Amino acid sequence: MVLLVVLGSLLQMLFLRSCVGQFPRPCANTEALRTKECCPVWEGDRSACGAMSGRGFCQDVTVSEEPHGPQYPHTGIDDRERWPLTFYNRTCQCAGNYGGFDCGECRFGYFGPRCAEQRESVRRNFLSLSVAEQQRFIAYLNLAKNTVATDYVIVTGTRAEMGANGENPMFSDVSVYDLFVWMHYYVSRDALLGGPGNVWPDIDFAHESAAFLPWHRVYLLHWEHEIRKMTGDFNFTIPYWDWRDATECTVCTDNLMGGRSPLNPNLISPGSVFSSWKVICTQPDTYNSRAALCPGTGEGPLLRNPGNHDPNRVRRLPTSADVEFVVGIETYETGAMDRQANMSFRNSLEGFASPETGMAITGQSTMHNALHVFMNGTMSSVQGSANDPIFLLHHTFIDRKRERGREREGEREGYVDTIEREREREREREREREREREREMTAHNIASFSHPGMWLCKCPNHLSVLSLYFVFLFYLSIYERTSPKRGKNRNQLKDINRVI
Repeated sequence: MVLLVVLGSLLQMLFLRSCVGQFPRPCANTEALRTKECCPVWEGDRSACGAMSGRGFCQDVTVSEEPHGPQYPHTGIDDRERWPLTFYNRTCQCAGNYGGFDCGECRFGYFGPRCAEQRESVRRNFLSLSVAEQQRFIAYLNLAKNTVATDYVIVTGTRAEMGANGENPMFSDVSVYDLFVWMHYYVSRDALLGGPGNVWPDIDFAHESAAFLPWHRVYLLHWEHEIRKMTGDFNFTIPYWDWRDATECTVCTDNLMGGRSPLNPNLISPGSVFSSWKVICTQPDTYNSRAALCPGTGEGPLLRNPGNHDPNRVRRLPTSADVEFVVGIETYETGAMDRQANMSFRNSLEGFASPETGMAITGQSTMHNALHVFMNGTMSSVQGSANDPIFLLHHTFIDRKRERGREREGEREGYVDTIEREREREREREREREREREREMTAHNIASFSHPGMWLCKCPNHLSVLSLYFVFLFYLSIYERTSPKRGKNRNQLKDINRVI
């Protein structure tokens, strides 16, 4: 139990030290695809990865060489395997607290010109915010929905479709909000095996495995980061919806997340700004039939009909007692680390186990899953669920409970000493990496005097700092052999009561 928790904590530390992003716009071109190098120039000193300022270096990407498990009997078929090597094999490795795809930003929790200052961010209960704060949050989301992302793009085709030398790059602009909708789709989509309808559905890099909680934590952190950049409000955090003991959707009013339309119970009330939103990436069967990816274009209105779900799948929303039991489960992950795991904190919080016994159950959705099914609409299918802004309020509450579980684990005998030893080892490894970077910088400085412009050379292999999605799939590939969805019929995606 302790080792699993330690592993999760160390991987979380790795995430937060890493740069974040989707496909960086500077790398969405033929040259980057041909060279397989994504090391953009930092505008601060006009060097790749900010190398001249010691912010980072362009280095080879190192990924896990672990083979796939028997649940995924394919190799070299899906672009997400051994991510991001299908697209790029060299990216920026940022030093210290620097971050971003070009090392021009700070990693989460740090700010200042040298990223040396720390900032504490607090997420608050959405229903406890003032009316002005609630309206500001809604306005920010609507602005994000209608603002084109400047730093990132989405990919609309497979790497093979782009040509051997990247002569046919297939990238597209997307709004800041829809960038994250697409990201959630891409990490959970089916594997395309070649040809219309030929897919492998039993794969998901962000759900039904030990990766569920850390994946979504970094996802939310990056979402907050992008909204801060867009608005200039660096105190922004995503609030949470505490749905414990609720019997209805208490945030589904026109002045909050949108009420029910009087004309169609499946639509959002025209009195809400969200009634005009168009969803993306909600038609996986159509994409699969065309052997294509979601194009990121509008596909219709946001759907939601809370409470009118299949009562056999969700008997009720989670209670306070359910939550208390789950956060008290001692072991983060057990068994095969999938939806059949018993007495697993992750599996219970995700909602594949009973919140009363901790034992895996079939045919019912609990905890996190229950809320998705309860919403009875766009939010009830995995790939397109992030279209509904309630997704954010829901997942920040799940992340809050995840942190509560971590705090309780810290109280248990032996845990603190073990994790502190592991953290000290990680700090020592970071210090050694810093010393190595200083030695490299000295060598680069000496070389630059006799060879102007030759600041970058071949660097030793380290785990490269990747974009958020790069980090997502590298980390999740570790769990791929133990965490795929089993026997799932993707035609069920047509059914909005499908289990998440």
